[in-house]
Amino acid sequence: MIIKKLDYLDVDVYEEKLDNGLLLYIVPIQNRNNIYVTLTTKFGSNVLEFIPLNEDKMVKVPAGVAHFLEHKVFEQKDGIDPFTYFSERGANANANTSQHKTTYLFSGHSNIEDNINFLLDYVGEPYFTDENVEKEKGIIISECEMYKDKSYHRCYEKMLENTFQIDPVRIPVIGTVESIKSITKEDLYTCYNTFYHPANMFMVVTGNVDPKHIISVVKENQKNKKYIDFKPVTIKKYDEPKTVLKQKDSFNMDITIPKIMIGYKIAFKDFNMDLRTLKDNLIMIFELNFGETSLLNERLVNQKIVNGGIGYDNVSTDDYMLITLSAECMDCNLFEKEIEKQINNLTVSEEEFMRKKKSAIGNIVALSNDVYLMNNKIVNNVIKYNEVKYDDYEYIKNSSFKDLEYVLNNLNLENKSICIVNPKKLANKK
Repeated sequence: MIIKKLDYLDVDVYEEKLDNGLLLYIVPIQNRNNIYVTLTTKFGSNVLEFIPLNEDKMVKVPAGVAHFLEHKVFEQKDGIDPFTYFSERGANANANTSQHKTTYLFSGHSNIEDNINFLLDYVGEPYFTDENVEKEKGIIISECEMYKDKSYHRCYEKMLENTFQIDPVRIPVIGTVESIKSITKEDLYTCYNTFYHPANMFMVVTGNVDPKHIISVVKENQKNKKYIDFKPVTIKKYDEPKTVLKQKDSFNMDITIPKIMIGYKIAFKDFNMDLRTLKDNLIMIFELNFGETSLLNERLVNQKIVNGGIGYDNVSTDDYMLITLSAECMDCNLFEKEIEKQINNLTVSEEEFMRKKKSAIGNIVALSNDVYLMNNKIVNNVIKYNEVKYDDYEYIKNSSFKDLEYVLNNLNLENKSICIVNPKKLANKK
């Protein structure tokens, strides 16, 4: 067991690596009654082509298989429903899939040992049959169809599809109706056996716990479980072009006010800088120029050019960051012009930079008493960097305005895509 301290905070993180490769990160927060437990595999929707464990040929699985697998892991051979099990023991359970990971979780304040054991057991014992896979297809297809009624969601998915040409990030996490229909029991077992190995997974426990006791519980649970030797999985890399696939797109939906999203595809190779610093500076630049507290956002809201303000989001691949700006507005052309005007005059003052630094330090302090934020910080660190970053305070303290200026001066925003959702015409409703 290794004990490390989060820089600037009086918080210890207990790290333990089991013989089977499972990593444990435990953060005791004694002034809280509840705990939050996550069990994560480094397998998300972006992984579609890989060499399965103990094989030598690349295989391709249908889009959406990671999300489908998340659903099916809850299916137990003995018929026990995990959600009911946790609920009866004072806990709330859930799971989620992103482009880069799949996480199973629960939170509660009692029966901690039972709940941890059950989490490890049900995630560790898959039960897939042709029948239950076919049944699940209908459920997930219904979920897929439901998203089609959400205008911002559809616009965002269309943005990813139009911005990226070959990277799987362009495909929805849930997959498509066609890909969902094609998923088989064999696909699920291939992915599960490759990516749900303990050596490709990690557990994070935050809250009012005794770290040594938690470690002993997990070790006892895992000691008699047999796993084949794990080797790093070979996953296909994609040579994504720098340009976007489609510069402008639009479609109609049953809405009353148009929506617009503008996406900027930024290549990391344009900068001679480590990715952590680069990403943080890119986010800061866009937040200060377009975020909730920006002068532009305030003006567009006050002038009623947008409803509710400018929406902001970002997603990263190995080689690119896509930053999106969105709004609900009657005149999308006017919004586009206002954004383009600001893009051509991006500025960040040293005073704004320092204010952001202080805010970021405040966010670090907030971590120390929040079981959820602390857990999420560790999970995101491990997925992004393959380790926990203990130096957040020193990193922020030492961040340089010169680095931000360098990013500003080398920022190429020519590769952009625009997506507009228009209201259906009344004539089309008849």
